Amino acid sequence: MVALVSQESMVTPTLVSRTGRHLQRYNEHGSRQVVGCIPYRYKSRGGDSLIGEEEDQVEVLVISSQKGKGRLFPKGGWEKDESRKAAALRETVEEAGVRGTIERQLGKWSFDSKSRDAVYEGYMFPLLVNEQLDVWPEKNVRQRYWMNVREAREVCQHWWMKEALDVLVNRLASKESSKEGDRSPSLRQCPIRPCL
Repeated sequence: MVALVSQESMVTPTLVSRTGRHLQRYNEHGSRQVVGCIPYRYKSRGGDSLIGEEEDQVEVLVISSQKGKGRLFPKGGWEKDESRKAAALRETVEEAGVRGTIERQLGKWSFDSKSRDAVYEGYMFPLLVNEQLDVWPEKNVRQRYWMNVREAREVCQHWWMKEALDVLVNRLASKESSKEGDRSPSLRQCPIRPCL
């Protein structure tokens, strides 16, 4: 006899954040390597394109820091048993409770740690969100906020994450430009600096 079970009745396994640094990756100079995502979505959709000429058509997800004072994009340690993309996806689920399609890397940045006397190496990816979880590993220690790009740029506490956001906005504008043949003026105004 075969029992049929609907997917709706299946229990989702409990998600748990990884802890510890025993699998942490470091580069050849001893810098800790971290990865993260900029989760984003379109307010109005026409496929995966912007509707209108406003930067406000794209929303990004920022989260509170664990100490609750600042806002940032999800990021964390890249571990030896995973690829960069897999680590970025894991950190995003753990910290922000969203899943989606990860896209081509936005860049690599070197930055000083605020809490340790160390230099970190950070990699950021865009994540087009297609699922927002009601329960995720760090739900009790972080808040998540959807906001437009301008607001996110103002509240993000890390300069290198702001640069990654600029790269994302320019990439989305470029994608739009190639689809429509004319780039949106408000998206084109986003400054971009070298980030590699």
